[in-house]
Amino acid sequence: MSSSQQRFLALDVFRGMTICFMIIVNTPGGPVSFAPLEHAKWFGFTPTDLVFPSFLFAVGNAMSFVMPKWESLTQSQVLAKIFKRTFIIFLLGYLLYWFPFIQKDPQGHIMLAPFSHTRIVGVLQRIALAYGAASLMIYYLKPRTSLIVAIGVLILYWPIMMWFGDAADPLGMTTNAGYKLDKLILGENHMYHGEGVAFEPEGLLSTLPSIANVIGGYMVGQFLQRKGRTYETLAKLLLAGFALLTIAYFWDQVFPISKKLWTSPFTLYTVGLDCIIISAVIYVIDFMKKTKWTGFFTILGKNPLFIYLVSEVGVIILYMIPAGPKGSLFSWLYQNIFSHAGAYLGSLLFAICWMLFCWTVGYILDRKKIYVRV
Repeated sequence: MSSSQQRFLALDVFRGMTICFMIIVNTPGGPVSFAPLEHAKWFGFTPTDLVFPSFLFAVGNAMSFVMPKWESLTQSQVLAKIFKRTFIIFLLGYLLYWFPFIQKDPQGHIMLAPFSHTRIVGVLQRIALAYGAASLMIYYLKPRTSLIVAIGVLILYWPIMMWFGDAADPLGMTTNAGYKLDKLILGENHMYHGEGVAFEPEGLLSTLPSIANVIGGYMVGQFLQRKGRTYETLAKLLLAGFALLTIAYFWDQVFPISKKLWTSPFTLYTVGLDCIIISAVIYVIDFMKKTKWTGFFTILGKNPLFIYLVSEVGVIILYMIPAGPKGSLFSWLYQNIFSHAGAYLGSLLFAICWMLFCWTVGYILDRKKIYVRV
């Protein structure tokens, strides 16, 4: 197997691990989960907080393999690719939040779910915007300049959040600058309400530092291609990862790590961890030549976007199917099967089984050589 193929295998495994964990943490069966499977309440960090930025890191890593092929294309062709992919992913994210597109009015009549109360931004939308911005930066500014700009954005994001939030609590849920911008542009009805108030964890302002996660993934992918599979390469990658963790640790003292605000030290912390994790994956695959275990994760890594959509849409459908007295099929499955293992373990087992169901969908697609690309 060539080094290029090996690196693609490591990338597929990294993506697959991310999707696997993403499904598990997104679909607990019951109301409780083990602490590592929950996001940090506001400041701080849990393993779950690494999932989303890791996906962005993987997007950037994949870009480093694709973008050299753009050199043979015209500018208009490249822009068409970037804007098409950005639009499709954004649209899929919006349709996911609008799904199933219908609802009942107070009189019980079926009606079209109103656009006026549909969430506009979210996980896929952030992926789309971060990908689009990073792609344009790297295409026009080249990688090194893009990295400098990304660092500048992270530095500038700090005073913006501190100066334009409320003086008494500039990093509060409804007092930070990002909340004010989202409320002004999106409106409360188009924001996430899962926190009990209108607050958008994938808001417009906090999308800016997330672009650096994509840029970081791109730089790592390019570095691996340029330097090749050597111990020196992995040593430098590990050192870079630990350096980012160190900077994030000290920055956290004055600008706390927060996934929901996507603070600058959160970005550095997650990119640093991803550097270390992907180094470990490459070491096991390329240096130790242990690849038998990779098959499970590559199934998920080859169709990450489609499998993510299957996981999210499938859960919505389970909630829509009535089962039991005034319940849904989702709650019936948990209460009658998984809850017998206990509240925490039952919730985890449900999530694992749902992940395995989504994996089975990916396995069928892989056997038929069907890979959904946008």
